[in-house]
Amino acid sequence: MTEQQDYNRKLIEEFRANREAGGGAFDGRPLLLLTTTGAKSGQPRTTPLMYVPDGDRLLLIASNNGAPAHPDWYRNLLAHPAVTVETGADTFDATAVVAVGEERHQLWTRVVEQYPFFTDHQAKVTRQIPVVVLERRKS
Repeated sequence: MTEQQDYNRKLIEEFRANREAGGGAFDGRPLLLLTTTGAKSGQPRTTPLMYVPDGDRLLLIASNNGAPAHPDWYRNLLAHPAVTVETGADTFDATAVVAVGEERHQLWTRVVEQYPFFTDHQAKVTRQIPVVVLERRKS
């Protein structure tokens, strides 16, 4: 297990242990658990991620901390857009949609106004950092 995997495992355990108290936050930022299906393995993969509320939707920023490659969770949801989301005491199924064009531009502008550090992440890479919209699936 890598250092990052071990860190994520501990964060997931802490999040789930504190669910009734609202789940968790990371450095004062809202945190959710995203469970995707592995693009290659087909196995469930859970990742703790910061999110940005957007009305009834949640936004994820696939910055990978400014790394040159997209994060694994992003590649997984491209292959399998049906995901499970845990926020606080709420768990729900969602569909992940990558924002494009004008919608992506508007969402990105709103996100970096709230969280300017994403501008630094974008400056480190030549790839355009994706904005992913999580839309709750109707049951």
